[in-house]
Amino acid sequence: MRNTAKITAAALAAGALTFGLTACGSGSHTSDADAPLTVAATPTPQGEILGYVKDHLAQKAGLKLEVKEFTDYVTPNTAVQQGQVDANYFQHKPYLDDFNKKNGTDIVPVPGGTVHLEPLGVYSKSVKKLADLKKGATVALPNDTTNEARALKLLEANGLLKLKAGAGYEATPKDVTDNPKGLKFKELEAAQLPRSLGDVDAAVINGNYALEAKLSPAKDALAAESAKGNPYANFLAVKKGDENDPRVKKLAKLLTSPEVKKFIEDKYDGAVVPAF
Repeated sequence: MRNTAKITAAALAAGALTFGLTACGSGSHTSDADAPLTVAATPTPQGEILGYVKDHLAQKAGLKLEVKEFTDYVTPNTAVQQGQVDANYFQHKPYLDDFNKKNGTDIVPVPGGTVHLEPLGVYSKSVKKLADLKKGATVALPNDTTNEARALKLLEANGLLKLKAGAGYEATPKDVTDNPKGLKFKELEAAQLPRSLGDVDAAVINGNYALEAKLSPAKDALAAESAKGNPYANFLAVKKGDENDPRVKKLAKLLTSPEVKKFIEDKYDGAVVPAF
């Protein structure tokens, strides 16, 4: 059976007050090759994918794997930086780059550890297609920098707005240059977006939170990202210096195995897609 521990943002935030972001992060920690590898992840789909690896692949590969589930996009990185966990699996490169820049952390992707993409989607309880959004409609967006830009780019790709030339991974509603429907934007923590659907006309929701809310990017989204050439694939990450930990290398190999690819394709039916 899968053995996971759910950790709330509040609990780790309390730990952060005690230890600080860099208190335990002055250098890479040594590891026992036979010790359990503890990985932080958001529950869906990352925790589920790790659970499959733990239950079906890890023992045969000689890997002791423990999974700690977090419900937000901040604490998995602070936990790695503080040495409370060995690795995490929940984020894409634009988000990690922004997090490192803003927090002075030195977390890096594990080479060969890119696993999957969760297509960002637009969802609504009030309209069946984006063209039916009324003038002045309110659209909820994730409020973290890179995912907000990603959401705006999805709206742009579907003809709802235009962003100024050169607006990149840090685009915000201030970068909207053409808004023919006069859309209003409500910026919320990503985890809150599914719950906002009753209060807004539409919401752009990250794939993992959509899945947790029983929403399918493949079936329920009014529009969803294309996987082709998408920079937002999720990967295994560690504190810089721990990339060569043999346990980490072992997990990276398992996460990109044919067995995991088949698990993702069979379980998520297009709501999560392999990126390897």
